[in-house]
Amino acid sequence: MGNWVVNEGISIFVILVWLGMNVFLFVWYYRVYDIPDKFFYTRKLLGCCSTRIRRQLDRNLTFHKMVAWMIALHTAIHTIAHLFNVEWCVNARVNNSDPYSIALSDIGDKPNETYLNFVRQRIKNPEGGLYVAVTRLAGITGVVITLCLILIITSSTKTIRRSYFEVFWYTHHLFVIFFIGLAIHGAQRIVRGQTAESLLKHQPRNCYQNISQWGKIENCPIPEFSGNPPMTWKWIVGPMFLYLCERLVRFWRSQQKVVITKVVTHPFKTIELQMKKKGFKMEVGQYIFVKCPVVSKLEWHPFTLTSAPEEDFFSIHIRIVGDWTEGLFKACGCDKQEFQDAWKLPKIAVDGPFGTASEDVFSYEVVMLVGAGIGVTPFASILKSVWYKYCNKAPNLRLKKIYFYWLCRDTHAFEWFADLLQLLETQMQEKNNTDFLSYNICLTGWDESQASHFAMHHDEEKDVITGLKQKTLYGRPNWDNEFKTIGSQHPNTRIGVFLCGPEALADTLNKQCISNSDSGPRGVHFIFNKENF
Repeated sequence: MGNWVVNEGISIFVILVWLGMNVFLFVWYYRVYDIPDKFFYTRKLLGCCSTRIRRQLDRNLTFHKMVAWMIALHTAIHTIAHLFNVEWCVNARVNNSDPYSIALSDIGDKPNETYLNFVRQRIKNPEGGLYVAVTRLAGITGVVITLCLILIITSSTKTIRRSYFEVFWYTHHLFVIFFIGLAIHGAQRIVRGQTAESLLKHQPRNCYQNISQWGKIENCPIPEFSGNPPMTWKWIVGPMFLYLCERLVRFWRSQQKVVITKVVTHPFKTIELQMKKKGFKMEVGQYIFVKCPVVSKLEWHPFTLTSAPEEDFFSIHIRIVGDWTEGLFKACGCDKQEFQDAWKLPKIAVDGPFGTASEDVFSYEVVMLVGAGIGVTPFASILKSVWYKYCNKAPNLRLKKIYFYWLCRDTHAFEWFADLLQLLETQMQEKNNTDFLSYNICLTGWDESQASHFAMHHDEEKDVITGLKQKTLYGRPNWDNEFKTIGSQHPNTRIGVFLCGPEALADTLNKQCISNSDSGPRGVHFIFNKENF
């Protein structure tokens, strides 16, 4: 026995050494091939760690939703199965079942016997089932974690999330109670099985047909039972540890000082925050989480970055649509007429940035950017960055043509973004390259009478709504015509299609990408990229 223990210990030690060596060699040679210049062109050829691969890690929300729905599905299956189990066990205790189940349930009633049926009271259904649910730890925790799951899922719907974000935010943190309840759900060990010692004396395959003789014959004594130890904690301790580490990293990042350098008030209660943070690096289209302790000490809200990486600050645009944004609006003094001193501005905590599909925009020579309503915000960063690179003649800029579409229901959302487009339009004229950016602004919520009223001013030099030379269109684009036209103008080209908008529009554009792409390796290929807002 002693030699067996020693050999087992040596084997475990050898395995750990082998695993450690593999980890060391992987890290070591990763650093070797990460030498900046020696393998520069090798990485270009092989595409090591491309943005397309890294982008899969940024689809955390999609993965999160899939996991949540699988948890909900298996919770429903688990709960329904236990409802049948409880009903069967309660009926067996009140002699409302088959003789075999009744006999098994009676084991444990006598002294020095261990029970198999966890229902020990003789109370008929449905009272018996309810009694089990409120007196057993498994029943109590099962009810609690199921209610938590129902509240988490229902408060995550788009309507609640958009209109009552605070409800969604606080309710989502019921996951703490959910996982605590899940870890102790099986602590009372109501699922029981025959002990190992009992199996040596009582073999079920030989004794199950003679249940009436158990304890009377030598080879079939009364079996002994014990509950299975709880195992759920083993499945959740790893993810919970990783989550805790992630929260600690986010806490550390959120404690780094953020300075608000400028607050700009735009029409229709939209504010722009320009900020600086030491060591902050961003890419186009990324987003950050923002917390303002003056408004709420717990709430973090995501906002898309509207600045370009080339700028010496980072900025976000915030539409005032709820309690939290209203509180931030007032905390920044935007509801006052007089100028606000910088030292009076509230403290801001920033976590991020985090990646999105829009980062791949520089991987194409031709791109279509489609923003719906407030979904235009990531493209502000992209258009700024592209223009900076273009003006500075960046050697690695592949992008040669941008088709930009902005769909809005009304004119309110045009105000702050129209300023950016006007600036780009002016700069393109000065650089004598007005063909670099083609943009279409579409009002989708207007009826024919409103459109005809503004159509009277169509011949004026600038659009009466946006102030741009490009005229505003009324209604939705004919996507079939748009894709065919762009495809014919750029043969044998991979065209990136980037959308930030609703699911219905995503389905439409995805179908257009498939139907207008050539089947062979040559020809036009539309590559669809999407992010939700």
